[in-house]
Amino acid sequence: MTERAQAVTLKGNPMTLLGPALAAGDAAPAFSLKANDMSDKTLADYAGKVKLISVVPSLDTPVCDTETRKFNEHAAALGDGVVILTVSVDTPMAQKRWCGAAGVEQVHTLSDFKDHAFGTAYGVRIKEVGLLARQVIVVGKDDKVAYVQLVKEVADEPDYDAAIAAAKAAL
Repeated sequence: MTERAQAVTLKGNPMTLLGPALAAGDAAPAFSLKANDMSDKTLADYAGKVKLISVVPSLDTPVCDTETRKFNEHAAALGDGVVILTVSVDTPMAQKRWCGAAGVEQVHTLSDFKDHAFGTAYGVRIKEVGLLARQVIVVGKDDKVAYVQLVKEVADEPDYDAAIAAAKAAL
């Protein structure tokens, strides 16, 4: 398995990411994640749509909370051709509770808690803490990666404008 030492920092501390670094033009790795109702969701479930995938460490932290709420606000303006997915290792029950409390209805939260295969396939699993690094990926209708932003300091927010512009361009 690929290990990328010092790929990101977490509150200034260097962290190792497991898995490859994705780049524009790569085929999006297949995944199977748990939805809030414990059903399995795969990349194929979103076929024909642009997928904006917001990867966060945990919804119960301030930056992840802010990020997910901001993408929820942008969702309506993107239209039906774009689906926004937020992936974390929070359990599906915790994600459901958080969404209800936050009033988030436009973003689909998906959990990588079971086998951490998504984190490794997308190159965002943090070896030292078992959480996912902050990354935004836009996957086109053709399931090719159109945009990737790995946020170098996990405690920082992503570039929302660039991610939204990339999603619109992929339509």
